[in-house]
Amino acid sequence: MSNVNASIETDASRAPWVDEVWDKIIGKVERMSQSIGADFPYISYNGKYKSEEADWWTNGFWPGLMWLVYRENKVEELKDTAAQIEALMDPVLTDYYPLHHDVGFMWSLSSVAQYKLLGGEVSKRRAMTAASHLVGRYNARGQFIRAWNQPERVGWAIIDCMMNLPLLYWASEESGDPRFKHVAALHADTTLREFLRPDGSSHHIVCFDPETGERQEALGGQGYSPDSAWSRGTAWALYGMALSARYTGDQRYINAAKRAAHFFLANVPEDGLPPWDFRAPWEEGMAMDSSASACAASGMLELSLLVPKSESELYRSAAEKLIFKLNEKYTAWDDPNEEAILRMGTANRPKQAHVNNPMIYGDYFFAEAVCKLRGVHDTFW
Repeated sequence: MSNVNASIETDASRAPWVDEVWDKIIGKVERMSQSIGADFPYISYNGKYKSEEADWWTNGFWPGLMWLVYRENKVEELKDTAAQIEALMDPVLTDYYPLHHDVGFMWSLSSVAQYKLLGGEVSKRRAMTAASHLVGRYNARGQFIRAWNQPERVGWAIIDCMMNLPLLYWASEESGDPRFKHVAALHADTTLREFLRPDGSSHHIVCFDPETGERQEALGGQGYSPDSAWSRGTAWALYGMALSARYTGDQRYINAAKRAAHFFLANVPEDGLPPWDFRAPWEEGMAMDSSASACAASGMLELSLLVPKSESELYRSAAEKLIFKLNEKYTAWDDPNEEAILRMGTANRPKQAHVNNPMIYGDYFFAEAVCKLRGVHDTFW
């Protein structure tokens, strides 16, 4: 079970730049809280984050980012703003119809984070309600959690859902009811079997017959093609499998996370900025995705805690190099007109949606990875 006592390990070998970057993150988030406030930022254009509706899948990342900083600096304004955002999502929980499988992204980094840090029945109830909805999306025939709500997508599951599973593991631990973790593990097993390839790359979408549970086909989704390697999908697989291993201790999930990590590292460019799809043809003005590296780095740091000491340093040092490179080339510390932290993210290249722009989840995973490099390994997931 995870907790969030933010004790920082004393590590004489820790590079000085890590603490310097963390100080910059604190300053940036405090400034962001002044300009963004209790809102739902998603993509930054011309230096300003644009807001989404309350049911948007990324709405946990901004409160999560503030909770990361509050955990150490205890600035009351950050706590209050994060709590306000959490409350603004209440109508989504009660409305039911806008809910989707990304309730894990939304309420793990808001309600579970607040509950772990401060306690409180309201946050716990919100997170348990979201977990109950996520369990309700489970298809017992195919042993998968349905992703989206469109009628034609009733049998669709996506690799992103590996990051929603920690909400279920947490719910089992908090309630003492194993149903939640059973569903999470069964979905993870299906992902192992149907999504993750032997080389460590992953499909984005796999379609199942919702009546029989039989696999029908894979779709390209946000990747270049059904057989390509969407870089953020690899990061979702890596980190999601590591989190399932953290909660279950299952060696199969550790092995899967290692496979995805090695694929990512074998394909990411030297400067740490991956293309949106590792197998997409290179083109001028290529869509890149810094959020994939930030997420993968945080996942590798998670993985480093799960493997023998003889392997641990490999993943830790690889993650540190990725974050160092991102910080060196793709952060916006020196631009007072940019609200975001991390530049050059791509949301959905096939739809030409938000290509090479800062994204709030890139900011979150970057800050989370820096926390881990400083020795704070407790998680909101």
